[in-house]
Amino acid sequence: MTIWLGLIIGNSRLHWAQFEANQLQRTWDTVHFTAEAIAASLSLSCPPIPLPPDLDDESFRLAPLVMASVVPTQTPLWRNRPNVVEISLNQIQLVNLYPSLGIDRALTALGAFHQWNAAVLIIDGGTALTFTGIDDQGALVGGAIAPGFRLQLQTLHDQTATLPDVALDTMPSIERWTMNTPEAIVSGVWHSLVAGTRDFIQTWRREFPLSHVVLTGGDGNMLYQALGQQWEPWQGRSLHLDPHIGFRGMAIAYTQIMADQGPT
Repeated sequence: MTIWLGLIIGNSRLHWAQFEANQLQRTWDTVHFTAEAIAASLSLSCPPIPLPPDLDDESFRLAPLVMASVVPTQTPLWRNRPNVVEISLNQIQLVNLYPSLGIDRALTALGAFHQWNAAVLIIDGGTALTFTGIDDQGALVGGAIAPGFRLQLQTLHDQTATLPDVALDTMPSIERWTMNTPEAIVSGVWHSLVAGTRDFIQTWRREFPLSHVVLTGGDGNMLYQALGQQWEPWQGRSLHLDPHIGFRGMAIAYTQIMADQGPT
């Protein structure tokens, strides 16, 4: 097993990674693709998937593609690519996983548990804000799901008559007390989200005082910065930021799948 590609199909984007053996080399994101675009990309005259320009070579195009998806409409579109390995929940070597658990949450949990070999709370700030708790035996304790930051902003715009669509890139900071409606929306959503996340962490710490906490996802860094300002390490444990923890879990799962298959 040398070069292979990882693909995590998320609700908003496709998340890609390049591995050499089980070592993560790089990651990048793209939009979702139509069935026609994916079918065209399988032609030998162009890359089988969208790649950074410097990776467009034949040997790389033929690399195995390891896939995990939480978007049923996108999943079958990629199964026709040669050398596809689709990771399913029953291949994740953690205990007490329930059947409807998202494969993305399972991969982050697997990656985090193997990273620290201890209890861990994984907080994924993506389209959905998810909390996934694993104990020190690698068993799922449980979790929670809420609308993510941008989804909450979009929902306020979509479900009200006058609240505007908010452009986050025009706001240099998120103040708590504001003097206009767009900034008031961002303040209300963001500070409520941070407060709720802090409450989940505090509750988890009471139950698992030797646990690690890791943040990931598109809004993971923003949460890390906000929570870190008031973070109090305990029992030698700290707050971690790892945007690639799901791909680390994918590498562990894929290595185990290949080992179970044996020599070919």
